[in-house]
Amino acid sequence: MLFYGIGEAAGACKNMAWGVLLLFYYQQVVGVEAALVGLAIAISVIMDAVTDPMVGAWSDHIRTRWGRRHPMLLASALPLAVSFVLLFSPPEGMSDLEGFLWLMTFGVLVRASYTFYHIPHLALGAEMAKEYYQRSTLFAYSALVGTMSVAVAYGLITGYYFPTVEGIYDPGFLNPDGYPAMSQTFAVAMVVSILLCVAGTRKEIPYLRDAQERAKVRFSTLFTEIWEVLKNPSFRAVFIGMLLASVVAGVEAAFTPFMGIHFWGFRTEQLFYLAYVGLFAFPVAFFLIPILTRLLDKRFCLMIPLACWIIAINTPICLRLLDVSWFPDNDSAWILPIFLAASTVGALAAPIIGATINSMLADIADEHELDTGIRREGVLYSVRAFSTKATAAFGTLFGGILLSLIDFPANATRGSIPAEIVWDLGLIAGPATSIFSLAALGFYLRYRINYRRHREIVAELERRKEKLTHANVSSLD
Repeated sequence: MLFYGIGEAAGACKNMAWGVLLLFYYQQVVGVEAALVGLAIAISVIMDAVTDPMVGAWSDHIRTRWGRRHPMLLASALPLAVSFVLLFSPPEGMSDLEGFLWLMTFGVLVRASYTFYHIPHLALGAEMAKEYYQRSTLFAYSALVGTMSVAVAYGLITGYYFPTVEGIYDPGFLNPDGYPAMSQTFAVAMVVSILLCVAGTRKEIPYLRDAQERAKVRFSTLFTEIWEVLKNPSFRAVFIGMLLASVVAGVEAAFTPFMGIHFWGFRTEQLFYLAYVGLFAFPVAFFLIPILTRLLDKRFCLMIPLACWIIAINTPICLRLLDVSWFPDNDSAWILPIFLAASTVGALAAPIIGATINSMLADIADEHELDTGIRREGVLYSVRAFSTKATAAFGTLFGGILLSLIDFPANATRGSIPAEIVWDLGLIAGPATSIFSLAALGFYLRYRINYRRHREIVAELERRKEKLTHANVSSLD
């Protein structure tokens, strides 16, 4: 379980750099028009999302002496590292078009390379853990390592690679020299994470399921398999909920550095405290995941943390937007603790939500096998990745367009942005996008697999397996 969880560090490094820095870097530092940056990122994510179902179906079908998943995990490491370094090392003096093409090309390569790791890795977890509560524990390990890696990566970004340089780089994210060094360190970390995951889980290969005899992967059969998993009502509930939540994630990812620096007025050294928030909250969430799963079952273990997150993040933003008299100004010593308190709620909720969704999908794979006779973990997790990436791409594109519409300037220093633009930033990143989060809660409520239902599914699958075994023995006799 621990070595499986270590594999999440690769995604944490990639996602931190992609979500926190990429749009800011190309729009503010490289100087590419914000709408073009958003479009390039959206295209790269959509292209990646198109490959997800194909990779998932392929990983369900392949047969090797090393199993279905491990060869794909290993093959992804080097292409991911190389393309990631090049993504953050564009040539100097590029035009808007050249910057757009560079970002789009290496963005596609980074995300496609990561797909060859991420989808088989998720499917591997569903195969390794077969029991209802054990799955929550396994994905809790994954969430713990992934989120702790997020905290460390964010700490390196804000506290080491991009410190404020008075009179030159304020915020420190404007320093172009930090990006190549950051990308090289994160690339090494991603490769080490993947290799440790492969080495530490290889002993599970003899106990994993072999590929079932099915037709070769073709576009026609691929869409048939996707349609089959979408027939499951619990999967549709999770799928649509993730679609809506990912739109919010895309917009918020685009606005994260802008909000911290320009809406709240923090220096990058103050944003570094978020690393401590993660280092405290993520281990607590790790211990809470199995406890909450047993107390609340998986549906409410997902919905309650999400509702708390929505409230915590939006409350201070709305108080600032409404100019409530008793809410402190950005110059107040109370602003940073308020911001960190709200972020702590989010840091507690995020691992619980992520681990619970992954555990739900593993249970859905069992119900899908009961309904169809075929296991499709790879397809299930790839459709999940497709939904989140495609809608996150829309959110990022929308965020880039909004930055252009509100005329957000390039190379903007802290405190130099007009108040009306700052207000628009808060409105978009706060209450405007939360409409989608609230709608996601409604769909998650429609999820129907609880502990009792899963026991019934597993019992029926075991009866079928025993019946098939007896039939095979009888035919041999």
